[in-house]
Amino acid sequence: MAKEKRNYCKRDASEFNRFRTFWQILVCGWIYMVWYKLIYRLEVHGKENIPKNNEYIVCANHLSNLDPPLLCGIMPRRVSFMAKKELFDDTNPLLRWWMDWLGAFAVNREKLGASTIKTAMSIKKTDWVLGLFPQGTRGEYGVIKNVSKGFASLAKVTKCGILPIGVLGTQEKKNIPFTGKIVVKIGEVIPYSDNVDEMVQSWIASIEKLTGFKYEE
Repeated sequence: MAKEKRNYCKRDASEFNRFRTFWQILVCGWIYMVWYKLIYRLEVHGKENIPKNNEYIVCANHLSNLDPPLLCGIMPRRVSFMAKKELFDDTNPLLRWWMDWLGAFAVNREKLGASTIKTAMSIKKTDWVLGLFPQGTRGEYGVIKNVSKGFASLAKVTKCGILPIGVLGTQEKKNIPFTGKIVVKIGEVIPYSDNVDEMVQSWIASIEKLTGFKYEE
């Protein structure tokens, strides 16, 4: 009998356990942080804007693959990031295992499925928070575009605020100590509302202010 294929699009609250918590702290909070500080001279501003509870969604601009572990490392709570389902393909078992144990889950970027909503609700029952990139994929430096409304819809459904985070400098690949520069700016929480378009526009305005980037339709 063939082994049943695991559904990485859905996570139960019990999966955000002590083992995944420890693994994310070890990998992102310790190992990656040493690298970021040594190579990129990491600066983080606005930590006072992070809520004490977990009733918010981490929403940042996206420049490179360095962004998810960076945000997981600087946040006081563990972050479960949405990742495109192609990354969980059987063709890349090592990457799938790595993302799985760091708490990420698969999502169809074309539409907001029921499994995504259920996972978001499950995360709210834990000490973790949901994280995602409203642009869906890596963007061009200096520009904010291809912003999907899905993140605002999730905020509405889960009754979570949106924590805007501006990331600068991760688009530059460096290996020599102190040759790079990463700056992370955390803005004030955008309260959830029934007006999805309003939340989207508020996020765009916050990211423009935090990064200096300009929004393009």
